[in-house]
Amino acid sequence: MTDRAIQLREEGRDIISLSVGEPDFATPAHVLEAAKAALDAGLTKYTPVGGTSQLKRAAVLHFARDLGIEVPVSQITVSAGGKQAIFHAMLATVSEGEEVIVPSPWWVSYPEIIRFAGGKVVPLKTSATNNFLFSPADLEAQIGPRTQWVMLNSPGNPTGACYPRELLLGIGEVLRRHPRVMVLSDDIYAPINYSGAPHATLAALCPDLAERILTVSGVSKSHAMTGFRIGLAAGPEWLIRAMERLQSHSSGNPCSFSQAAAVAALEGPQEFLLDWRERFRARRDMVVGAINAIPGLSTPTPEGAFYCMIDAAPLMGRFGDDAKLALHILEHGVAIVPASAFGGRDGFRISFAADEAKLDEALRRIAKALA
Repeated sequence: MTDRAIQLREEGRDIISLSVGEPDFATPAHVLEAAKAALDAGLTKYTPVGGTSQLKRAAVLHFARDLGIEVPVSQITVSAGGKQAIFHAMLATVSEGEEVIVPSPWWVSYPEIIRFAGGKVVPLKTSATNNFLFSPADLEAQIGPRTQWVMLNSPGNPTGACYPRELLLGIGEVLRRHPRVMVLSDDIYAPINYSGAPHATLAALCPDLAERILTVSGVSKSHAMTGFRIGLAAGPEWLIRAMERLQSHSSGNPCSFSQAAAVAALEGPQEFLLDWRERFRARRDMVVGAINAIPGLSTPTPEGAFYCMIDAAPLMGRFGDDAKLALHILEHGVAIVPASAFGGRDGFRISFAADEAKLDEALRRIAKALA
């Protein structure tokens, strides 16, 4: 898809990309000023491998204020993006053949990281008919003698699903019956929640299970800082130390001036998030309405993040599979991602993290491509 999109652009074609999971808003000014000040102050040297004490203290504030998790500095680590934290957690704990349960459709990197660590991916199938949620009983049915981890992602990529409080409490009950199973809770999209309910996360709701939960967060999505590469993780101290030992050999410390910028992001004003969230909500409503008006396409209304997972099963007789459908839409000027890239099928994901004019034109092109 990427190669073909590049080729079409080189041929002079106008391609609108709805494939990238990146806020289109500018990084807040106070964050940029903090990065510039850090550079001017000469903060360009090594820092502690697991992050500066200033950023860890800011992370304590973030986890308490935004996720409801009370955690000491000693149980926090900083990484080069949330992806690195997930990578190190799996490498530190997953032995050959051990199993990790992952709800599908899933973020594309989850299964690749698990397999690299030697683990086996156990899909927990979800569908649009249930808004991409599963039940505690569904989860327990997948737990076996070699289950090491369960991965949770709420709000989710690629579905936008938000796990309600009741579901998480039910998951907690399941975990109490399976004391060796750990949970990785990827909460990177927590501030982008349209449900009206406070963000719910397992470590806050079930503090008795905290020794088995790693919560991953960061500033990439909430503060439009994808290029700064700063991820945060809070969990049991033994796991945090193991992750930092791995990081000392894989990459060393996260970027020094990016850490200074992240401190400003977490400790500075947060009011802009209200405006961003409302703009994302308006874009979501535009996309959902337009997609559901196109014959052969349908999508539930996502409760968080900035993605729609679109069902195109009625069109598979015409196109054969979702990769061919995605290439057909690309030829009509819109880059999307087929559902099969996320462990799904017969559909595609679009990101509505694009300005309204581009979204409107992209939706028009998709409708024309399928007319």
